[in-house]
Amino acid sequence: MRDDQLLRYSRHILLDEWGIEGQERVSQSHALIIGAGGLGSPAALYLASAGVGHLSVIDHDQVDVTNLQRQIAHTQSRVGQLKVESLRAAVTDLNPDVKVSTHAVKADAQLLQMWVSQADVVLDCTDNFETRHAINLACVTHRKPLVSGSALRLDGQVAVYDTQDAAAPCYACVFPPTQDFEETRCATMGVLAPLVGVIGSLQATEALKILSGMGSSLRGQLMMFNAKHMEWQTIQTHRQANCPVCSALRP
Repeated sequence: MRDDQLLRYSRHILLDEWGIEGQERVSQSHALIIGAGGLGSPAALYLASAGVGHLSVIDHDQVDVTNLQRQIAHTQSRVGQLKVESLRAAVTDLNPDVKVSTHAVKADAQLLQMWVSQADVVLDCTDNFETRHAINLACVTHRKPLVSGSALRLDGQVAVYDTQDAAAPCYACVFPPTQDFEETRCATMGVLAPLVGVIGSLQATEALKILSGMGSSLRGQLMMFNAKHMEWQTIQTHRQANCPVCSALRP
């Protein structure tokens, strides 16, 4: 590690739970972020500031002026640009040592299988169930830890699904793909701007804990946050023996 890097990451290195060893693990790691919007923006910026060596970002959308209320990686001058390129610019301005790979395509099942296999941790920063289930399937298939976040109106949630633990649930154990969910998005329902920052930052926190080897993750737990009343609730989640995804793909 170079002298300038030791200085840049000194506040992390000073943590007993992190140290030089943790920083080196993070600097050699690869995080995949799916979604470069409200959740992906803070998640990517905090992972970059912490020195994650390689960030891959997937998003097919362009920056719109309505995004600027909450998607803090994007700016007025980059309206109309691809979100992945706007996010790359923000990350590079923050930490030029971070390698950023961008994929300006809609994440489908086949592409996710390829990209997930190359990552050390996956962050689901998307806003629809179909993509979430495709991400989960790829993570279960390749046994990659998945940090999932969502935010809508005044409520958010974050969880870690890591099927390397035989007892841990996958996303489909908690939200079965056969179950009907009403598809709601912030474009029609609204979302409080700082809420996505809270949830995206928590996703970055969980990802950094996994990559550095520090502490325990939210594996097997679903953390929910209500911003209106500033209330937190954590519930235990469990593996389902008849899960249509993970029961067939792991012991």
